[in-house]
Amino acid sequence: MADTTAPGAPAPPEDPFDQIVDAPFDAALEERYLVYALSTITARSLPDLRDGLKPVHRRLLWAMRQLALRPDSAFKKSARVVGDVVGKYHPHGDVAAYDAMVRLAQPFSLRYPLVEGQGNFGNIDGDNAAAYRYTEVRLTKTAMELMAGLDEGTVTFLPTYNGEEHEPELMPGLFPNLLANGASGIAVGMATNIPSHNVAEIIDATLELIDNPHVEHARLMELFAGPDFPTGGQIVDSPETISEAYATGRGSFRVRGVFRAPESENVADREAGIERLGGGQWQLVISEIPFQVAKGKLIEQIAATIADRKLPILEDVRDESDEDIRIVLVPKSRNVDPDLLKESVFKLTDLETRFGLNLNVLDANRTPMVMGLKELLGHWVAAQIEILQRRARHRLDQIEKRLELVEGYIIAFLNLDRVIEIIRTEDEPKPVMMAEFSLTDRQAEAILNMRLRSLRKLEEMQLRQEKDELLAEQDDLTKLLESPARQRTRLKKDLRSLRKDYAENTALGARRTRIEEAAPAVEFSMDAMIEKEPITVILSQKGWIRAAKGHVPLDQEFKYKEGDALAFIAHAQTTDKLLIAGSDGRFYTLGCDKLPGARGFGEPVRTMIDLEAESSIAKMLVHKAGGKLLLAASSGKGFLAKSDDLLAETRKGRQVVNLKGGAKLQVVRQVAEGHDHVAAVGDNRKLIVFNIEEMPEMARGQGVQLQRYRDGGLSDATTFRFEEGLSWTMGGSQGRTRTESDIWQWKVARGAAGRMPPQGFPKDNRFD
Repeated sequence: MADTTAPGAPAPPEDPFDQIVDAPFDAALEERYLVYALSTITARSLPDLRDGLKPVHRRLLWAMRQLALRPDSAFKKSARVVGDVVGKYHPHGDVAAYDAMVRLAQPFSLRYPLVEGQGNFGNIDGDNAAAYRYTEVRLTKTAMELMAGLDEGTVTFLPTYNGEEHEPELMPGLFPNLLANGASGIAVGMATNIPSHNVAEIIDATLELIDNPHVEHARLMELFAGPDFPTGGQIVDSPETISEAYATGRGSFRVRGVFRAPESENVADREAGIERLGGGQWQLVISEIPFQVAKGKLIEQIAATIADRKLPILEDVRDESDEDIRIVLVPKSRNVDPDLLKESVFKLTDLETRFGLNLNVLDANRTPMVMGLKELLGHWVAAQIEILQRRARHRLDQIEKRLELVEGYIIAFLNLDRVIEIIRTEDEPKPVMMAEFSLTDRQAEAILNMRLRSLRKLEEMQLRQEKDELLAEQDDLTKLLESPARQRTRLKKDLRSLRKDYAENTALGARRTRIEEAAPAVEFSMDAMIEKEPITVILSQKGWIRAAKGHVPLDQEFKYKEGDALAFIAHAQTTDKLLIAGSDGRFYTLGCDKLPGARGFGEPVRTMIDLEAESSIAKMLVHKAGGKLLLAASSGKGFLAKSDDLLAETRKGRQVVNLKGGAKLQVVRQVAEGHDHVAAVGDNRKLIVFNIEEMPEMARGQGVQLQRYRDGGLSDATTFRFEEGLSWTMGGSQGRTRTESDIWQWKVARGAAGRMPPQGFPKDNRFD
């Protein structure tokens, strides 16, 4: 078909369906996702081991350098920097770019900040920085050291995303930023998490590796102690654990806050964080918190443990921080063990955290790798050697070009009159000079551009001296490039020079994080943290529970809701556990310290335990460690159980007595020391006595038959000492008891029917 489009007319739009590629969907998806994953890994989330920077950080520093924001220059608005970064180098969101710059300026986020901020850049409480239109920035000395050599041909410059600008592939400075400031990031299918370290220790380990490439990992760890977080703290893992983590590149560290009281006069108290207040009172002071823990959040956690009664030995927490952290913990009483309080706070809050080590970085070929310490330092040394070589070659090129000009100037001075004559008489002096004095084009051009003031005798002497110096430098650089040993020596010299600025005796270089293995943890239970006080526990018939302070008389009258009355009452201590037995054979546990006070009617016990709706409370008693209980069902079956086996850890309780056929838990009695016989009475008023050894001891089950019935079931059972006789309450206001010492007539084997009880036995068939 002939083309009927008129000459010069615009071409018809392409049919979008012509762009459709016929390919399997899974293959197309895999290809595109792989591109995205590689982009995330290599250009966003993982740092380059050579300079320890991600692209956004590198572009921020480069943009600030282009704006001449040196440490000795004036500050500029952060908005100006963010605008340049987003517009020229990093086509992403301005919020992300600003957040990255804020982190570079926070002394509690970076061990050696690369940006100096002026204004609100957030704080350790977790508050955000002010908007970028309010804050100002400039580079720090550390950042300048990281970027040193950018103008010396040390790195390759790449075009920006739109091809209008150029940016460095990496920062060539000698500052070991990757380990010094650490990094963290989550890519696709991999992540990195590197803590900050002490520069002096990094350099010491690097010098050892340069001297001995086959150095053992253990020797490196003698010089390289481990993380050095900007917020200080203490690493409490063993040296073996830390060494193993750096050997493999993966591991984790337990990081704790530090208790220290600088104002305490006693050295031991100062190091333990104890401040004496007089009268035996004291308080603990937290002076350092773990890395990446917001102080405000930590204080909220501690306050929550007090409010939730998880830390009953702690009375109050106060934030008295200014520039330095000062968190004060006030104990419940002066008798509290300080070590117990510390361990409790470590266990229940973020005052102890775990920092995961994952040395996953991009090597010189932009390949992600998890490296151990020795491998990482080896790659970094190799990168610095390459940068040193590139700097030397670049300088040699400059020397060669300068020598060419200097030699031309010297020829001009030696033949000055003839050169002047040529310039004055020739229309085209340049080719004439080049032919007569064997000059190059650059030499002739430089001579023609000389100033008249340079035509001095002194200038000739300076040129000859400069030539000698350039030749000597050229010789040194040539030898440097030809000798790996000289390169290592130069690198060591430069590293030692850098180390002076970050030495242990400088404010910036002094180690902040202590590495000291923690002593074995103080074993504690919640009971140990509860202040022991006497209480009286009252449980009503409708299930309302409360605790009155002190041991009040058990026959004292208490107020109840209308239609309610007393069901159970007992003396206890706040450190005791309360056992509540349901009629379905399930036992529940309540801490006496958590019971509501007795000013009101208390609280429904069903809000504290998951008691089944069809079940009632069969018994309430105070748990006695090491004791035994007699448990029996209305069907007449029962067994002995250790009271410790009845404690439950959850609201759902613990099923102890298995019941069948509509039976209910009838008897829950503590077995006193020395009791050797069991007495059981049925609804039919038949009494039986048998040896307690005939009862099995079980943790759960139905048990054995105590007494045989034709009709009815078990009414009550108890234990007693045979030689003392069987006792029961007589009832009445006086609460008298009666004891039947001549009880041998009722003693038979377990499971018998029994006989009528002695005269005076209660009509309700109950022993109490």
